[in-house]
Amino acid sequence: MTDATDTTHTNALRRGYVPSRFGQLHYVESGAGEPVLMLHQTPRSWTEYLHVLPLVGADHRAIAMDTLGYGASAKPEGPHRVERFADAVGDLIEALGLDRFHLVGHHTGGVIAVEVAARFQDRVASLMLSATAFVDDEKRSGPGHGRVDRVDPQADGSHLRELWDRRRGFYRPGEEAALTRYVIDALTVLDRIEEGHESLRRYHMEPRLPRITAPALAVCAPDDHFSLPSLAKFAAALGCETRVLSDGHVAAPEQVPAEFARTILTWVGRHHGTAEG
Repeated sequence: MTDATDTTHTNALRRGYVPSRFGQLHYVESGAGEPVLMLHQTPRSWTEYLHVLPLVGADHRAIAMDTLGYGASAKPEGPHRVERFADAVGDLIEALGLDRFHLVGHHTGGVIAVEVAARFQDRVASLMLSATAFVDDEKRSGPGHGRVDRVDPQADGSHLRELWDRRRGFYRPGEEAALTRYVIDALTVLDRIEEGHESLRRYHMEPRLPRITAPALAVCAPDDHFSLPSLAKFAAALGCETRVLSDGHVAAPEQVPAEFARTILTWVGRHHGTAEG
């Protein structure tokens, strides 16, 4: 499933921190020019975009931040909420001086991107929602996310294998490096591993959607049955275009990075010249 990617550009990745009201926020960037800000799913980190960043960075200033509470970003106490995640994104946007920017969000990052786009409105030059849950009454009142990621630590370390096995079905043979990155990210937040998913069920998306002024594109991998039904709902609510990728599952940015990057570049290219930072 993993498509070919020129990984020789990964040396061009630059790491940085910015202050926020919650503590330091970590980000990684590549390239220069119009900013493209990417938000990852939980419980991941910027490494979900490891191979996408240099490809988008060939034409733009591609930025992937660690969501508040994940990766190397500050981990404040208190419940995770989409609104608080967006507060931190806003702090990073201001700290980096992104007057206008393109915005990409995957899974949980897509829901955060909805809130960010609703707040920043005309400062968002374009919006790409990847495998993003449409959070409505049906989603909020439906069955919970379940115990997909949570494991109970064991003295013999068997929970490490259990964590691997819980996500194994989302990856195909040959994608073990991506699965390993997931396990590393998950272990850093093992005590709060489901909270990112749970925060979505408390979010009221419907009143935020009409505030989005940026042109939007909703995309999803064909095997991601969790998110695929949301494409039609976003199309109806935002009047946006939709696209199904040629392959991939929950980890589409890692499984088809070249196609994912091309999708970003094509969409951003249609709105080129409207962002600066």
